[in-house]
Amino acid sequence: MNFFEKVFHLKEHNTDLKTEVIAGITTFMTMAYILAVNPNILSEAGMDRGAVFTATAVAAFLATCLMALLSNYPFVLAPGMGLNAYFAYTVVMGMGFSWKEALAAVFVEGIIFIALSLTNIRAAIFNAIPMNLKHAVSVGIGLFIAFIGLQNAKIVVDASTLVTIFSFKSSIQGGTFQTEGITVLLALIGILLTAILVVKRVKGNILWGILITWILGILCQVTGIYTPSPDSGWYSLIPDFSNGIKVPSLAPTFFQMDFSRVLSLDFAVIMFAFLFVDLFDTLGTLIGVASKADMLDQNGKLPKIKGALMADAIGTSAGAMLGTSTVTTFVESASGVSEGGRTGLTALVSAVLFGLSLFLSPIFLAIPSFATAPALVIVGFLMMTSITKIDFSDYSEAIPSFVAIIAMPFMYSISEGIAMGVISYVVIKLAVGQGKKTTPLMYVLALLFILKYVFL
Repeated sequence: MNFFEKVFHLKEHNTDLKTEVIAGITTFMTMAYILAVNPNILSEAGMDRGAVFTATAVAAFLATCLMALLSNYPFVLAPGMGLNAYFAYTVVMGMGFSWKEALAAVFVEGIIFIALSLTNIRAAIFNAIPMNLKHAVSVGIGLFIAFIGLQNAKIVVDASTLVTIFSFKSSIQGGTFQTEGITVLLALIGILLTAILVVKRVKGNILWGILITWILGILCQVTGIYTPSPDSGWYSLIPDFSNGIKVPSLAPTFFQMDFSRVLSLDFAVIMFAFLFVDLFDTLGTLIGVASKADMLDQNGKLPKIKGALMADAIGTSAGAMLGTSTVTTFVESASGVSEGGRTGLTALVSAVLFGLSLFLSPIFLAIPSFATAPALVIVGFLMMTSITKIDFSDYSEAIPSFVAIIAMPFMYSISEGIAMGVISYVVIKLAVGQGKKTTPLMYVLALLFILKYVFL
């Protein structure tokens, strides 16, 4: 205990060993899906699925350890969702780059990130964003991850109205209740159970919500209410150790970067796209989660942001060398923060679990999305509470905040929400004669965002 106190200063952050461990486990459980999803997505670009699984776990372990040691913050990193889809579907399958060339672009982006972090540019961008917008980012992320949770559980599905609620009637009539229908029902039950645990202030409520929902699913499978159908994407909820315990080889993707097109315009475009999305996704996550955890100082600054950004940047380049897409700070870190995680010990616990997942992959790959969905929905609610900190009496501050909030879930992107919030903030402030109250860097950011929409 003395060792952890000395390294992570638990008392200073009003936390203890038990709280930090539970928070670390919770964060890992809510983002363990990346171990299954990332290999599936990148394998469509021609990469070896087993190697990508190992690269994903090792990259998450390394980057998160760096976050814990360089910043002492409870943020967890792994190859990011959205960025992996851009890597596979747009860059490789759409633009004709090989996955080795795409990895080279990710590596170069990470190197540029390291340089930006060393020169304080990323920290300056973080500090330039007004406090009301920072609170708005926290709220917007809350809505965004709640929406992701509803989608992962298939409670919200595609429709002619873009989205709609899942139809149990159609599921029963179509004969899919024993696969899709029951999992949606379990997710809804899980949300209510987790909400009750939160209201009753049960320690580890979000983690318990995940585990109870998963156990209910296993019981449904054992009793025949849920029927796995791997061909349709419905897998067994019971861990399968029939193939023993082994770590898939990294060899097919390790140091397989191809720099032959590094000087081409197309390479520059995709590298910048990776850079842009990663930069503002990371800043958005740091702003949102740190704001919710009251880690920002009186000036709205994150004291040890340089270490956090450096962990992200090094993680991205290391991930590319291992054989995975851009590593970024995960918004699911909010689940651990909601459990009381306040130091790098939370991150370290998550990192250790990512390391162990290499050997216990059947367990972690068996955690279904409907079991983690309730955690995302409840964390979304908890992050939504930051809306009370926004000054709605000043419309020049409140309207850009509102724009940032709604843009994140509706445009399905943290970075787009920040872009829309910054642009509307600068335009409105200029139009009402309050331009002098806006920092010069906000003008630069607004111009860069506008140029991005024009040219990318």
